[in-house]
Amino acid sequence: MSQQACTPQAFNQKTFAACHNLPILNSTIHWNYYPSKGTVDVAFAQAVVSDSRWVAWAINPTSTGMVGSQAIVAFKRTDGAISVYSSPIKSYGTRLEQGNLSFPLFDVSAVYKNNQIVIFATIGLPNNVSIVNHVWQQGPLSGNTPQMHSVSGPNVQSFGTLDFLSGKVETVRRGTSTVFRVKISHGIINTISWGILMPVGAIVARHFKAADPAWFHVHRACQMLGYFGGVAGFATGLWLGHKSSGVEYKGHRCIGITLISLATLQVLVALGLRPNKTDKRRVFWNLFHYLVGYGTIILGIVNILKGFDMLQPGKWWKFSYLITIGVLGCVAAVLEARAWFLVLIRKTDQTAEQNKDETSVV
Repeated sequence: MSQQACTPQAFNQKTFAACHNLPILNSTIHWNYYPSKGTVDVAFAQAVVSDSRWVAWAINPTSTGMVGSQAIVAFKRTDGAISVYSSPIKSYGTRLEQGNLSFPLFDVSAVYKNNQIVIFATIGLPNNVSIVNHVWQQGPLSGNTPQMHSVSGPNVQSFGTLDFLSGKVETVRRGTSTVFRVKISHGIINTISWGILMPVGAIVARHFKAADPAWFHVHRACQMLGYFGGVAGFATGLWLGHKSSGVEYKGHRCIGITLISLATLQVLVALGLRPNKTDKRRVFWNLFHYLVGYGTIILGIVNILKGFDMLQPGKWWKFSYLITIGVLGCVAAVLEARAWFLVLIRKTDQTAEQNKDETSVV
């Protein structure tokens, strides 16, 4: 928690009774709270190093952090005018598009003076609560278009709670947020389960059957660990969805549901409906097993990459996974080439032996 002294100021001939210096990104929040109306007048001030920067302040009614935030964005346009508008943040890949917020917003304006942008607004507080999760941010401009802010340092620490009634302000460390910790766990569990264990199990089944029955035990262990890890990842995803009301990642969610459905079907069929090796129906079971298995692996990798783009944990996380899956792909390709090479050699030897036998008979 960080409590920093602040002297109330008057902006645009309006005096604010309370204020607080935020410890990150050179920002200050001023406000007048009206409990009987359930509204608050705010003036958010932030210093910028140049004209080509945007600033934003937001309330998040559903959770801490960025996604779900209902933001007010302001910046100085290339023609010198001040642009200010509302923007609901629905994903980590937001472009700060203009849109309506989930709560009433009135009298929005902004000024730019002495390398400082000040945003003014009157807000109808959700459910008339006095304690809110708030987020503040700044980033670069490309012309008159806001660009992605930095994903390290102060830019990932600028959020906390604000009590308009008592004036108590807390800055929450990113790593201490329960939702954030669950997001990281969700990502790690699913990456290991769908994105590493499943492909390794498939490689073992495809290329190591000569080591019978060891290959089968390794294959089954990888797939079952991957499946139960996927179930745990799916459960954390449901919890995150419940905690992020109004925030949807439809593509990620639909692929996740498809994955868990296909994997569950695969497990049930493998455990209860697998014919004996001598059964004529085994060929159809094998075809089903291959198609569902490889389909699940492909969908899993696609969804993991979508998850990286949503969470944006840092480029090296995604880069590390791409290297890992690339190495597994190269191993699979080399083993596949080796298998086909051996098949061709066997066919060549069989053809030579057959020709030799025919010559001997003649």
